[in-house]
Amino acid sequence: MDEEALNVSIRKFLKLVGVSSQREIEQAVRDALASGKITGDNALPAAMTLEIPALQLKVTFDGAINLK
Repeated sequence: MDEEALNVSIRKFLKLVGVSSQREIEQAVRDALASGKITGDNALPAAMTLEIPALQLKVTFDGAINLK
């Protein structure tokens, strides 16, 4: 195994996930605000699950998205 290649590949994957997730969350928040489902002072509980079936890895990270 090439440690450097692994590290670069993981970083690329996490960057893709981070950027794509941020876009999705921002759009969902805009839509929810526009429809009145949420107000601008909400804290939204959030969870992200990382799953790599070949490694039998499934980890959930919990947090919150604060709008104010």
